[in-house]
Amino acid sequence: MEQGFGSDPSGSTIDKTRVLDVKPLRCLSPVFPSASEMSSITTPQPSPFVCITPTGPFPSGVTPIFPFLSPDEPVRMGESSQQTPNQVPNQGTFGFGQPISPIPVNSFGNQTANGSSGHVNNVGDSGSGKKKGGPKKPRKVPPENVVEVDVEPLLNQLLMSFKLVDLDQAKKADGDKEVVRRILLVFDLFRRRMTQIDEPRYGAGSGRRPDLKASKMMMLKGMRTNQTKRIGNVPGIEVGDIFFFRMELCVVGLHAPTMSGIDYMSLKLTKDEEPLAVSIVSAGGYDDDGGDGDLLIYTGQGGVQRKDGQMFDQKLEKGNLALEKSVHRANDVRVIRGVKDVANPTGKIYIFDGLYKIQGSWEEKNKTGCNVFKYKLLRVPGQPEAFKVWKSIQQWRDGVVSRVGVILPDLTSGAESQAVCLVNDVDDEKGPAYFTYIPSLKYSKPFLTPRPSLGCQCIGGCQPDDTNCPCIQRNQCLLPYSSLGVLMTYKNLIHECGSACSCPPNCRNRMSQGGPKVRMEVFKTKNKGWGLRSWDPIRGGCFICEYAGEVRDIGYDRDDNYIFDATRIYEPLEAVHDYNDESRKVPFPLVISAKNGGNIARFMNHSCSPNVYWQLVVRESNNEAYYHIAFFATRHIPPLQELTFDYGMDKADHRRKKCLCGSFKCRGYFY
Repeated sequence: MEQGFGSDPSGSTIDKTRVLDVKPLRCLSPVFPSASEMSSITTPQPSPFVCITPTGPFPSGVTPIFPFLSPDEPVRMGESSQQTPNQVPNQGTFGFGQPISPIPVNSFGNQTANGSSGHVNNVGDSGSGKKKGGPKKPRKVPPENVVEVDVEPLLNQLLMSFKLVDLDQAKKADGDKEVVRRILLVFDLFRRRMTQIDEPRYGAGSGRRPDLKASKMMMLKGMRTNQTKRIGNVPGIEVGDIFFFRMELCVVGLHAPTMSGIDYMSLKLTKDEEPLAVSIVSAGGYDDDGGDGDLLIYTGQGGVQRKDGQMFDQKLEKGNLALEKSVHRANDVRVIRGVKDVANPTGKIYIFDGLYKIQGSWEEKNKTGCNVFKYKLLRVPGQPEAFKVWKSIQQWRDGVVSRVGVILPDLTSGAESQAVCLVNDVDDEKGPAYFTYIPSLKYSKPFLTPRPSLGCQCIGGCQPDDTNCPCIQRNQCLLPYSSLGVLMTYKNLIHECGSACSCPPNCRNRMSQGGPKVRMEVFKTKNKGWGLRSWDPIRGGCFICEYAGEVRDIGYDRDDNYIFDATRIYEPLEAVHDYNDESRKVPFPLVISAKNGGNIARFMNHSCSPNVYWQLVVRESNNEAYYHIAFFATRHIPPLQELTFDYGMDKADHRRKKCLCGSFKCRGYFY
């Protein structure tokens, strides 16, 4: 006010002793104009004032308020206003030369419902866990009008199917091989299923990280094992086991931290507690030296060079201090090595390389000039080979070293895109009995379908979000395979594209039609004849091969040892339960003989605890249906581990054969 306090324009004196009953402004209720009273803010109206909400509706001449409205978003002048498709009213530039896109609200670190920040650390198969400097990738904004699917019932059903609902505290603290197997299978099946659900809605590579969501939900339910920290080996995990996600290491207790490369525990060895290292992850995050497979020069954690040029030395604390204490205590340290996943360039594969001892430590400057700690680890002798196997296979591929015991460099004579060598480093046998190699199934006549089958018109290949594709519709509107060739969910029947489809040979829905995707070898076993294994690591759910041969009638020769009979009774694997309470495969009259002609599948041996599972696949064309038997990995399979499946049981044939699978669930016989 320009006039002095207590003055009156009329010249009269104000009684300052009088008490005025004045309400504060926050108690006054604003008066909003009705729609009929809305007008330009420059025109006086009877209404007290004109109220415009941040998102509209906006009267003529009023600019939308940034950042509440996108320049590309239509402005509503009123609930009944209409707008032409090619014209957007009030599409302004907010005073700038070019329109400015609004900043997403979640970019400002909004709190989630549980009170934590909406930002999620990039944890998974893309690093060693030791943080490095670098710009953060922008977070992708999900598409509009997408309703989240509640996946908790799916997880609950998986936990019930795998008998993990009633997992006691003793098994959670200290697991075994069976518990570890079931937890990893639930994690992988749940993760794959979420990927299948999300991909049509958000697109491939949406960055939603189902591995993080799967592990979080499982841990909230207490579905993890080996929670007791320990020095040495972890129950249920063998040297050479592989993992495709960092979170898999966590749920089975091999390496607890989700990000840090060093795991340690406190022990009271003297009057004071001191930390000791229990496991480390070496996956290329720092300048580690992998050595020859028995030696590892490991770099401590911390110490970075920031963008502004400031450098920070590593400190002898936490994990680094634990490694230093382990030098003097000479305790065993678990080593997990990370290697590049060739099939997924952005991912890594984690190999449990066994126990090491730290022989010494020192401090040196790294390439950026920071002081870092170095630790020399030597592998404890007498353990099965793990990382050394990977190095040997790479030398075979590069031609540096020849594969010992090779009889034939390519058993298929070029029939497969990948060569399959025949190897015997056990005895003097020169190979299996003669047979003709055929890469696929031979039909005398196909099965007839009750109605004509339409082929798809997907010129560029079937896409998960194409709801009009008839091939996807036959698969319950979900594409059965991921972009990496992983089977998303095990079903009684998978519909693949047939000869009448317009999609190319590399279409995702033709996964079983291109032959093996990994390098195989047929090898002589010690006591089971010839077997099959892979040079490459195999993800759980990946296609391996089909069972090729000649389709026979039901009345086949019982002395044929190369018969696949889909009508047999197969032990229901909890890992492959469908999500509709299906517990057994539906018998189908498909019998295949690979005695005279077949492919590498004829060499797969039986196991009561197999790592391979078969699926019935159909390829339809007009009124004809061609059924095939495709094999998929039930879990992650390390290189040179034998591939096996369950042969099933024939109640009409009582001639039992002694089982030599040696698995922990061996029944002792098979038919």
